[in-house]
Amino acid sequence: MPQQGWSRKRERQYEHVKESAEQRGAGEDRAEEIAARTVNKNRAQAGESKQASRTSLDDVSPQHRGGKRSHTGAQGRTKAQLYADAKRQGVTGRSRMTKAQLEEAVGD
Repeated sequence: MPQQGWSRKRERQYEHVKESAEQRGAGEDRAEEIAARTVNKNRAQAGESKQASRTSLDDVSPQHRGGKRSHTGAQGRTKAQLYADAKRQGVTGRSRMTKAQLEEAVGD
């Protein structure tokens, strides 16, 4: 369900992402969640939202990230996201850790 503050462009994007997710086998509720998250992240990166998390602003766009991971399947969160979680949890030595080590340290 498109949100009230979205432009027509964002509503079209929402419908497109939702339909695409449903075609890939996601249920309707899950497809709506994926579409809303994608649109909201794009809005944040474009400066269209009042609030945005640092992860939304610093991370790559959902479209670009999906293309990067399309050849190997889902691999979970990015190393930057894992590093941020490790920092919040106070994991020592996180700057020298690999992605696999960060996943283990944050309990992923």
